[in-house]
Amino acid sequence: MIAILGAGKMGEALLSGVLRAGRRPSELMATARREERGALLRERYGVEIVTNVEAAERAGTLVLAVKPQDMGALLDEVGPHVPPGRLVVSMAAGITTPFIEQRLPDGVPVVRVMSNTPVHVDEAMSVISAGAHAGEEHLKLAEELLSPVGKVLRIPESLQDGATALSGSGPAYFYFLVEAMVDAGILLGMPRAAALEMVIQSAVGAAVMLRDSGEHPVLLREAVTSPGGTTIAAIRELERHGVRAAVLEAIEAARNRGQELAGG
Repeated sequence: MIAILGAGKMGEALLSGVLRAGRRPSELMATARREERGALLRERYGVEIVTNVEAAERAGTLVLAVKPQDMGALLDEVGPHVPPGRLVVSMAAGITTPFIEQRLPDGVPVVRVMSNTPVHVDEAMSVISAGAHAGEEHLKLAEELLSPVGKVLRIPESLQDGATALSGSGPAYFYFLVEAMVDAGILLGMPRAAALEMVIQSAVGAAVMLRDSGEHPVLLREAVTSPGGTTIAAIRELERHGVRAAVLEAIEAARNRGQELAGG
């Protein structure tokens, strides 16, 4: 039995993905802060809606999907009711496995996860890290849980704040770039809808080529960049304005802010 505690947007996306992957509604339960939210989830997915304490007592795997600021209160509530041997999976940004382990019975395995919003379309990037008591079997269970909604990668927990900045926040950087490119299309006289369609398809096509070709992004970029052509003129302007350095500094700033939030 899998219980998703705090089935908000990310929790619901995971719930729906697990069901699409073939699990039965009877194998899942969820909790929600508001009664009407719980009723909606029950009607939409056919899963049992329970209290946090009941989920902790009954489920073999607990997925903690509450907001980071609510994690302490949730753990105080469910900690005394988590039996030994339960797997706890945390999806809260910035919350470390020691923070969770200290509020649970001794020896409870914890796996930390950072996913991102493409979980809604089964194209998430989820990175997982084992806590002090989590072994290979627990990482495999977390991978089985998350793989229906995207790709899963194992990393040391020391890199989790960097992963939050790179892939957790990553979709926002792409949307920002798409927004700027669409504005450029409008500047050049394109209708907004046409500019958006061109940019979206270019982004999708480029992403698929990057994923499927196995080529380094430099080689793929060079294949578009003819000597004395239009692309190199654009690249020169991007470099002149320090876009590469700005990206590096932006992602580093996101990492630093994540560390600040984790520190309270």
